Amino acid sequence: MNSALRRMGFAKDEHTSHGFRASASTILNGRRYPSDVIEASLAHLDPNVVRRTYNRYSYWDERVQMAQDWADICDELKTKTPRRGHDDLV
Repeated sequence: MNSALRRMGFAKDEHTSHGFRASASTILNGRRYPSDVIEASLAHLDPNVVRRTYNRYSYWDERVQMAQDWADICDELKTKTPRRGHDDLV
């Protein structure tokens, strides 16, 4: 993904693939989504290998709703003019 960003013209100091995760986490936490739902959606691994292997349903309904909300947030952000500090995004 970083290579694709470079081909689109984003420099290494402008954005990285992990930056998308950080942005999503920051914005969703700022909008008070449950942190466990955010972490599950961002695919942070459960440290328990057995649970991680067999439980793929964690927070499913909440994750589906949050994904739709995230799509709506992204649509909102496309129409906003960024301000210094981006405090208005959360």
